[in-house]
Amino acid sequence: MPRIDLHTHSSVSDGTESPAELVSAAVTAELDVVALTDHDSTAGWGEAFEAARGTGLTVLPGIELSTQLDYASVHILGYLVDPADASLVAVTERIRAERLHRAEAMVERISADYALDWEDVLAQTTPGATVGRPHIADALVARGHVPDRSAAFQSILHWRGGYYRPHKAPLPVDGVRVIAEAGGVAVIAHPGGRGPDRLLTDTRVRTLVDAGLFGLEVEHRDNPASTHERWVDLATRFGLVMTGASDYHGSGKPNRLGENLTSPEAYAAILARGSGSAPFAG
Repeated sequence: MPRIDLHTHSSVSDGTESPAELVSAAVTAELDVVALTDHDSTAGWGEAFEAARGTGLTVLPGIELSTQLDYASVHILGYLVDPADASLVAVTERIRAERLHRAEAMVERISADYALDWEDVLAQTTPGATVGRPHIADALVARGHVPDRSAAFQSILHWRGGYYRPHKAPLPVDGVRVIAEAGGVAVIAHPGGRGPDRLLTDTRVRTLVDAGLFGLEVEHRDNPASTHERWVDLATRFGLVMTGASDYHGSGKPNRLGENLTSPEAYAAILARGSGSAPFAG
């Protein structure tokens, strides 16, 4: 059976490895297909394609679009989008700008109580990266305030920590439409995670399906076992493909490549649906 992991991040967003290093890690993990789905950016595709050349690994181009529903972030994976689509480019530029302003505001708040400045955060990013809370977490680690990213998110960067600032993003229905109109295939990432699980009612999922939603990421470590049956049932009732993935971030998260996989049938359905770009077969 081919090993297909459809959710990973490089240093273009909040992963710790460059796209080329991520591809190398995917080859080492004996994956057959890996999707590069950086937050709100397609800038890593070219490097990933070049790194995959001659390896036998297929790179599925993708993106993870940030959206907001009530108080919770809902992330939409978009596979095979056209990276030059005007609407997609405009939306991602707005989201990245908002992420940047949010990060700057949070650092300003944190700096009142901890030795931390914006230069510390920039030191943890690569040029053109989508800057966000993970980079603040890495800066806090580098300064010795917390031992690792997880500890940062559980304390200083927690929404109850006093330094948190909500960030503005499109509604999920608008995110799905943008992806679909860019020739992409929209799949809700980790729907059972904190926040989306309570807000993604049957009615709201139906609205997303009507807007072009194609699938649910059912197999993901952030989906509690108690919710698994619900997502399988929803996918079955609404005719959605069910995917699985690691959400790999290098050393930024404990998630390991290949820990959850997508079936060949679901992958084939995604390939048949997408029209904005094409996989790169190394």
